[in-house]
Amino acid sequence: MTNLTQTLSKRYFGAAMRVVTLALFLVVFGAGAVLAQTRAYVANGSDSSVSVIDTTTNAVVATIPVGISPQRLAVTPNGAFAYVPNAGSANVSVINTATNTVVATVPVGFFPQGVAITPNGAFAYVANVAVSTVSVINTATNTVTVTIPGLQNPAFVAFTPSGNFAYVAGFSSSVRVIDTASNTIVATVPVGGSSIGLAITPNGAFVYVPNQNSNNVSVISTATNTVIGTVTVGNGPTGVAITPNGAFAYVSNSLGNSVSVIATATNTVVATVPVGSNPRSLAIDPTGSFAYVPNQFDNTISVISTATNSVVATVGVGPGPLAIAFAVSDPLQSLLGQIQALIDAGTLTESQGDVLLNKIAHAIGSLDNGQTNAACGQLDSFINQVNAFINNGSLTQAQGQTLIDAANATKASNGC
Repeated sequence: MTNLTQTLSKRYFGAAMRVVTLALFLVVFGAGAVLAQTRAYVANGSDSSVSVIDTTTNAVVATIPVGISPQRLAVTPNGAFAYVPNAGSANVSVINTATNTVVATVPVGFFPQGVAITPNGAFAYVANVAVSTVSVINTATNTVTVTIPGLQNPAFVAFTPSGNFAYVAGFSSSVRVIDTASNTIVATVPVGGSSIGLAITPNGAFVYVPNQNSNNVSVISTATNTVIGTVTVGNGPTGVAITPNGAFAYVSNSLGNSVSVIATATNTVVATVPVGSNPRSLAIDPTGSFAYVPNQFDNTISVISTATNSVVATVGVGPGPLAIAFAVSDPLQSLLGQIQALIDAGTLTESQGDVLLNKIAHAIGSLDNGQTNAACGQLDSFINQVNAFINNGSLTQAQGQTLIDAANATKASNGC
């Protein structure tokens, strides 16, 4: 009980009312529903290894041997497995995050460089840059079930929140759009140059694509699959990540040793943060509080506070870190963090926030006790309450949809 009380009350239930809510939760459900720590998985491209960072202490707690030259890894929505493309081995290492061991190795195309997991966790899409294909791995069996041809040197994949479309960027001047129902290319969007990263806003409306050769970021509307804006950033933009509330896009400038912060409402750069040498594929932690930036030539991770846009920690990892991804064994932890951020920002009152936190706390308890149907109902109640806050103006459509998407992802991963 002590661990749960400390974790939840310290991070999410700072006010007295939240402590009371937690106490009631513990009385009703017991102390079994402990929220796991968030851990960051770092692909060390020059070391054939993955470093595991405990984000509570920003210390490396494990180093996992994988294949040759690991690249842009991804974690399943339930946090249970990390998929690591190994460019030099033409395969994907599957890491069990509970034990930090490789439990499967999946052959794919030559020089796999990027991977993304569908929102329901059922498939991993792997971009094979040297053969211009995407391998689709069934995560239940860890076998390739489909190979999608016709992609020009793909290096990075991202899914819309619905999972209906995958956007693929690479060493070309265009982004391909895959319909995941048919696994066919349905659109090609010209952008500004070689693009080995991209990110989709939490509401699914826009795709941000760094153009490494043009020192800018293309903004694609997913409704029309056209570029509706271009944002000038630093030198050699490579990676991009968007905060959970959709308000900011963080872009790593590999040749500028900096990170540009774009306000997505205006598509303007509002801050530039110096980091280490040759920053690569960065990521935002699940609460939206920090951006973790791999510095390839320094063998470090710069940790940027998104509140101050300053580096607050530097973590030493293995040689040549290229990418980072987060694992939270219970995705509801991220949702709790998002709600608390809305309370801290004054968007929601404490009483409004407590209503949402309480519903998620009860869903956690139900899942911990194996009561999936009850948890599904509680998540539906949460979604209804969020819609009520949207309708009364407490939340914007974008803010509310981010919470709804997170709840729906949890429902999908639990078979609701």
